[in-house]
Amino acid sequence: MQHSLWPPDAGPTLTGVARAAIAERLGMTVDHPEPATAPWLHEHGAAFVTLTEQHRLRGCIGSLEPWRPLIDDVRANAVSAAFHDPRFPQLEAGEFRGVSIEVSVLTPAEPFPVHDEADAVARLRPGVDGVVLESGSHRGTFLPQVWDQLPDPQQFLGHLKLKAGLPSDHWGPDVRLSRYQVTAFHEEDTRRST
Repeated sequence: MQHSLWPPDAGPTLTGVARAAIAERLGMTVDHPEPATAPWLHEHGAAFVTLTEQHRLRGCIGSLEPWRPLIDDVRANAVSAAFHDPRFPQLEAGEFRGVSIEVSVLTPAEPFPVHDEADAVARLRPGVDGVVLESGSHRGTFLPQVWDQLPDPQQFLGHLKLKAGLPSDHWGPDVRLSRYQVTAFHEEDTRRST
């Protein structure tokens, strides 16, 4: 689904689906405005679910390729972000109301051939491009939102290499880049006020 085709209720629907999936796993219930039955939710889509607590990352898990219905992808990645992100302990019930949810739906990743790292640094679009970096068996991605913390393309790539398990100065003929964009839906603070 392209950015211009999102219905007005896409944000509350997707973040509501994510929150309900986490609540169910915690044995809790949340008010959801309506059942998630819109046809677009059942088209295949790839999404990342990001949890933050007091503006600090609390979990982020997602899919790079659309291989299942978007609603199932959001539900599964919400649960994974809350309970299976290896960087964080599992979310506890006492944290649930204080966590903010963002759902980022990805466009298909496209190969981004470059001559060398300098070419990549020169051509990346800060704030626009999400990037997948692959080298041998190593792979990592940063969503476009990461540009907020790492606005310099050289730093962005260096940290992405570290995330992929490579040295920050690694570069070689086997390095492959792909890029994608996202439509990010932020949970409204008023939805958590109950």
